[in-house]
Amino acid sequence: MNLKKISPLPLALLLAFSLQAQKFPEHAEKEARNKGNAFLVNLLFGAHLPGGDLADRFGADGNFGGGLEWITKNNFLLGAEGHYLFGNEVKEDPLTILRTPEGHVIGNDQFVATILLRERGYYIGGLLGKLFTVGQKRSGIRFTLGAGMLYHKIRVLDDTQSVGALTGDYAKGYDRLTGGIALNQFIGWQHLAANRRAIWFVGLEFNLGFTKNLRDWDFSEMRKIEGNRTALRFGIRIGWTLPFYTGSENITYY
Repeated sequence: MNLKKISPLPLALLLAFSLQAQKFPEHAEKEARNKGNAFLVNLLFGAHLPGGDLADRFGADGNFGGGLEWITKNNFLLGAEGHYLFGNEVKEDPLTILRTPEGHVIGNDQFVATILLRERGYYIGGLLGKLFTVGQKRSGIRFTLGAGMLYHKIRVLDDTQSVGALTGDYAKGYDRLTGGIALNQFIGWQHLAANRRAIWFVGLEFNLGFTKNLRDWDFSEMRKIEGNRTALRFGIRIGWTLPFYTGSENITYY
């Protein structure tokens, strides 16, 4: 038999089918890289408009924070989160007792002090929820319900510290610290990519706080501010997620 006359084409086809039938670990089950249970570490950003009694005190707020969640293989969510709130618009003046008839605050040096009022606060709480996936991908409608504590206050900024009445513990008599139990709701879209690089969510958030003043005395009002307050916040929440999958089905392949 003349081996030189044998065509190489059948051998090439046989080798191609053989390679296709083999399963190499570095290429296997890539679709499973975002399956199963996982810890999700979230970096959070948001912007909210106030409502209820909160709208009488502040304007819109920006916020940022973080969270840690556990997502099951059936896409149930359990976690905790915290947000730091900040805003530049303050609609009430806690310094009326310190102001001159012209509206100025005089410092210890007998000059007009530069005083700025800002909103500051935070929310911290837990959450339960569900990711309702669309099709075969692990992306879809994210819905969560949460409960925690909401605090906010008026921060009085006297950078030169020229007003003695606004230093140390005296400042607490002007900040109108308010806090209480709050409920939180979120609905939006969450994307958990198989390559673990595009992991994010975005959606609408609603925050309802049942709060009251936490200071024993307000210097401008010359009394303790009594009464319950309702704090409403409506806005957008954006999250970037770093996932840590567990279980044998989530072996990292390269």
